[in-house]
Amino acid sequence: MVAVAVLGYGTVGSGVVKVIETNHDSILAKTGVDLQVKYVLDLREFPGDPVQEKLVHDYDVIVNDPEVRIVVETMGGLNPSYPFTKRALEAGKSVCTSNKELVARHGTELLETAKAHQASYLFEASCGGGIPIIRPLRTSLGADVIDEITGIVNGTTNYILTKKSDEGLEFDDVLREAQQKGYAERNPEADVEGHDACRKIAILSSLAYGKRVDYTDVYTEGITKITSAEVRYAKELGMAIRLLAYSHKKEDKVIAMVAPFLVKKTDPLYFVNGVFNAIFVHGNMLGDAMFYGQGAGKEATASAVVADVIEEAQTLGRSVMSDWSPEKQELQPVSETEKQFFVRIAGDVNSREEVETVFGAISVVQADLPDEYGFITPVMTEAHYQECATKLEDRILGMIRIRA
Repeated sequence: MVAVAVLGYGTVGSGVVKVIETNHDSILAKTGVDLQVKYVLDLREFPGDPVQEKLVHDYDVIVNDPEVRIVVETMGGLNPSYPFTKRALEAGKSVCTSNKELVARHGTELLETAKAHQASYLFEASCGGGIPIIRPLRTSLGADVIDEITGIVNGTTNYILTKKSDEGLEFDDVLREAQQKGYAERNPEADVEGHDACRKIAILSSLAYGKRVDYTDVYTEGITKITSAEVRYAKELGMAIRLLAYSHKKEDKVIAMVAPFLVKKTDPLYFVNGVFNAIFVHGNMLGDAMFYGQGAGKEATASAVVADVIEEAQTLGRSVMSDWSPEKQELQPVSETEKQFFVRIAGDVNSREEVETVFGAISVVQADLPDEYGFITPVMTEAHYQECATKLEDRILGMIRIRA
């Protein structure tokens, strides 16, 4: 029997307890691992819930119990999740988590701490919800040199963008519905401003390229500026708006960014809807591989967490996690990257000469919106686009990048 302690009995924590208890016999039969939840740590009481019998309020009970071999951290945030995680690892207990903020901020240190104490620190659920992506990166794709990762890695924003497109709903209404369904947090800022996707692409890039990518260096935009007008233009173009997290390595240079993109129908990401996520990985031998699945929701995330628990239970007494160098990976400025841009501009399409003088040959797009039209620029660098946009900044209403 392997005793497990779960820190936090919120959405993910309660899901982890449910998966372990509901699927106990199946897990035992398939893996030979007999998992038992011994403790659940939470400040609250849960009268009437069977978890009340396992509930503790003092973390010392868990960290000082030699029977507890695995700690599941699902509290989120940095405090007390960071000191609790570090203490568990220092006590030789393996830890798994869905906390991408903690991994992005302190992952390098915690991985080193785990290795020093013959424990494991696993975080599969931190980057793709229910999608297995981290384990394939460190095992199945271990023979490849990875040079690109691109994907939809936030189920909340993808749900919002899909609803806005399919049903014409306003942002606040879709967000409220996502919160009611458990797809969005009460404070959705990390999702809708792109911070969640930023942390995930930093973690994945660190694993793929071998050096620490600091998430604060990743250029990040969210979806709060996407209006119904952008959605109408996207439909006119036969494209979809997706929040993409992207990183690419060429020689020693790495580019990473998070931003809304217009995605063409010929791109598989066009068909990724709702809370589903999809992550493309390109390797020098494999070529392209795509990982697809549900990226938000209690059961999907909990399932990925428990998969880590099982691996840790099978490898007790040794560290199994591949890590990355503490050396910081310098990122190439996004301003140097090239792409096309879709731009909304105030004015009459018949007087587009000024725009062409600034941007060069453009393709006009109309969506029957009064006093404005849209256009697609030639391929240009981000720096060149900003230079051109500055000359027309009093007329530009919005911009979305186009995925090549």
